[in-house]
Amino acid sequence: MKQILLAAMLLGGILADCTNSNKQTTDSNMEQKLTLTQEWDKVFPLSEKVNHRKVTFETQYGLTLAADLYTPKDAEGKLAAIAVSGPFGAVKEQCSGLYAMKMAERGFVALAFDPSYTGESSGEPRRTASPDINTEDFMAAVDFLSKQDNVDAEKIGIIGICGWGGIALNAAAADTRIKATVASTMYDMTRVSGNDYNDAFDVEEARHKNRENLSKQRLADPNAMAGGVLDTVPPQAPRFVHDYYDYYKTPRGYHARSGNSNDGWRVIGTQAYANSRFLYYINEIRSAVLVMHGADAHSRYFGEAAYHYMVDGKAEGYKFVGEPNPNPENKQLLIIPDASHCDLYDGGYEEKAGQGQPKNMIPWDKLAAFFKTNLK
Repeated sequence: MKQILLAAMLLGGILADCTNSNKQTTDSNMEQKLTLTQEWDKVFPLSEKVNHRKVTFETQYGLTLAADLYTPKDAEGKLAAIAVSGPFGAVKEQCSGLYAMKMAERGFVALAFDPSYTGESSGEPRRTASPDINTEDFMAAVDFLSKQDNVDAEKIGIIGICGWGGIALNAAAADTRIKATVASTMYDMTRVSGNDYNDAFDVEEARHKNRENLSKQRLADPNAMAGGVLDTVPPQAPRFVHDYYDYYKTPRGYHARSGNSNDGWRVIGTQAYANSRFLYYINEIRSAVLVMHGADAHSRYFGEAAYHYMVDGKAEGYKFVGEPNPNPENKQLLIIPDASHCDLYDGGYEEKAGQGQPKNMIPWDKLAAFFKTNLK
């Protein structure tokens, strides 16, 4: 169905042009040797307050993920740690790396990783997503951090940005080792894949037609692509489409390995997302959660609904009703005045393409305080 396909196109995809084609088995665990870019190629400068190195780790599905590990300089002893990923289809060289670096500046060990099938991480075919595998990506990141000599394994949190905000909540509901979670400018990818934006096609007939089209696509051409962020944006397009272009298609956030910056993902790459629902048990998350969204974000309804369901067991847009959360006191909803969706990628700028004065919309110190309070 065209509208649902457009949603996937606008959100971006998973990059095919990856340097991981020369993989080989390196040990009995089948971990794959990745070809990692060693030069600094992020869309933000490296802070003088942190150390940085490239690392890899393995998931239970035998996929090897590439990541950037940021640590505060001159830090001693075991530290609290945070794993970061997102947006959906983006790479660690973009805003997830910025979030990780900013948290490392504030005293945390922070890991920004490329999800399975994305960026420098392994997985074939490229440009593919899975609710189960992507949730495992976060839990495998927690595995990796738990084993680091400078990390206190009892003090680990996660940050999910955009589509990975919903994935982070799903991981927090599944993995009790995650003691604190931030979902920033979140999408529920299962909801938007099944219902389109603002649940515009939340009817059986529309979903059935979409299922028919995707089912036929598997035999017609399973590798057919749906484009990422548009190369040109018509003036009448919604603001968020212009905002995506301004981040992913200009020097502000463009990156060659990012599906969102380039040509998207496979048409059937999110087929399972459309027929799943991530957040069924988030009303049972006992650990701390902060949902952060921009007041002017087109996606704000995802974050607010997730927060209210998480606390109350019911929310607008949720057909299921659960019990109220047993620990509502450590759940927070933070709405950033005047912020758009993409302002919470990098803080936003007063002018296009990352020019002009930074708007500094991301409250880094508030995020650090949330983790310090709840990772102790």
